[in-house]
Amino acid sequence: MAGRTFYQQKAANQRNSVLMAGFIVVLLGLLGFSIGYAIAGTAAGGVAATLFALSLGIMSGVGTYVAGDKLVLTVSGARAVDPASAPQLMNVVQELAIAANIPMPAVYIIDDTAPNAFATGRDPAHASIAITTGLLEKLDREELQGVIGHELSHVRNLDIRFSLVVAVMVGAIALLADFFLRFTFWGGTRRSRDDSGGGGGGAQAAFAIIAIVLALLAPLISRFIQMSVSRQREYLADASSVELTRNPAGLERALAKISSDREVLEVANRGTQHLYFTNPIKKFEDRSSSLMSTHPPILDRINRLRELTGEAPLSAEDAASLAGLE
Repeated sequence: MAGRTFYQQKAANQRNSVLMAGFIVVLLGLLGFSIGYAIAGTAAGGVAATLFALSLGIMSGVGTYVAGDKLVLTVSGARAVDPASAPQLMNVVQELAIAANIPMPAVYIIDDTAPNAFATGRDPAHASIAITTGLLEKLDREELQGVIGHELSHVRNLDIRFSLVVAVMVGAIALLADFFLRFTFWGGTRRSRDDSGGGGGGAQAAFAIIAIVLALLAPLISRFIQMSVSRQREYLADASSVELTRNPAGLERALAKISSDREVLEVANRGTQHLYFTNPIKKFEDRSSSLMSTHPPILDRINRLRELTGEAPLSAEDAASLAGLE
């Protein structure tokens, strides 16, 4: 982000998001056409499968756009709070929402001792922020402000919309690929060629190979693209949090505390982990996969914050204490 303002970086992220979303749509269409041609042996079958694949992605995306945040909050076991039940939390959220010049989001609490938080919704006018009880218990006010500032930056920068809709498109690719691989495993493409009398000929066989390759690689490619853009958005949200709070030390301490905490966030899963402030699935857990992490390493995030104030990177001893957990 060197040499760029917050607004330039935000604009760059939005351009990258549009390009990435377009690439994923093209990938979904190519996968659909290859599968359709491999099964039907005709271009018409490929076009029909392409339309089905794109319709699947669009309908899933629209459904997620409208109600995805409610689903995420329900799955996470979040409950709504108000100023009477959580006065300090509501005060912090309100003051930072004013600083960010966005409407006050709905605030939820997740009853879990692991410290973490996430924001969700389709735009600032329809946003929600969820905080675990562990975050409220283990962080002081300055650290809490850093985390809330980060999450409200995701709201202001429209990262919440990106996270919801694109994750569904990536899921549609994985679903379509899984269907075709299972279909192929049970001999579906061979039977379809036999039933059509081999009408597709060499073209059908070629598209069957292409479809298998795409079914294996497309979910990974789309996931890696999603992760690369998500990581840049995390860096920007950290910097934007400092812009709102004027206090990089609070966010730095929050990152260190949360990443070194060994509590497991039970309600988090592979489908929601990309939403959280830090990766809620720790490296020591069986369900962890560092290759599929949507979050940058905590050490990198802290050192980038220290650069903002001209401080030296963390010492080797401090860096070692953070390794292996987040």
